[in-house]
Amino acid sequence: MKKIECVILDWAGTAVDYGCFAPVSAFIESFRTLGLEVSAAETRAHMGLTKIEEIRALFRIDHVSQAFREKYGRNYNENDIQACYAEFQRLLFSTLRNYSGPIAHVVETIDTLRGMGILIGSTTGYTQEMMDIVIPSAAEQGYKVDNCVTSDNLPAGRPYPYMIYKNMCDLAIPSRFSVLKYGDTISDIKEGVNAGVWSVGVILGSNELGLTEEEVRNMPEEELKARMLEVRYRMYAAGAHYVVDSIKELPALIEAINTRMNNETL
Repeated sequence: MKKIECVILDWAGTAVDYGCFAPVSAFIESFRTLGLEVSAAETRAHMGLTKIEEIRALFRIDHVSQAFREKYGRNYNENDIQACYAEFQRLLFSTLRNYSGPIAHVVETIDTLRGMGILIGSTTGYTQEMMDIVIPSAAEQGYKVDNCVTSDNLPAGRPYPYMIYKNMCDLAIPSRFSVLKYGDTISDIKEGVNAGVWSVGVILGSNELGLTEEEVRNMPEEELKARMLEVRYRMYAAGAHYVVDSIKELPALIEAINTRMNNETL
């Protein structure tokens, strides 16, 4: 019988840090130290990449590169990227523990998945040094994974599939059809697609929705539905097999995928 044996989750915006605010604020502030402005929407558009690659992507935005030329009288270079990245890391490290709390229903859902015999892996746009802060802090609050892979010492991060493949090796999962990647960014979706595994997006708490829990609670129902629908369309356009509102739907979805896989072999 074919079945899902491993679920690989992203971290910020998926399992912890509702709305994925820790990296967003650090990106904005690190560019401000250079006298440059990037918006929350611009940072979210590239979320899921490794953080140094996101900084490179933000520098490539026309108004950012133009503002740099006007301020410094030259084009930006790799030294400027590295200086911004150093400031980003300083800012992020100072706040990471404050953004490591599990999103609602994550802990109990992971317990349910483990009860189904499923292993829990993870991938992230954070470095290992950053995860050395997040992992124990999240564990103190009840969220633990069986494996965490960063892009350190791999050919590339998301949307490339290497972190998923490393999880499969570490957890001894022999078939890509037994793996489900679950995440909150377009890069997460593409990572799963590129690895050839089941790729599932989540809306509430996600980087793509970009709202706090309070904003979700207080937003008029029709407006919230419209925003969630737009995220859903965007994730499906990126190649997601399924998109759920919250992690609470994941166990039932996995049962449905298991049934689908076995029916298709008949």
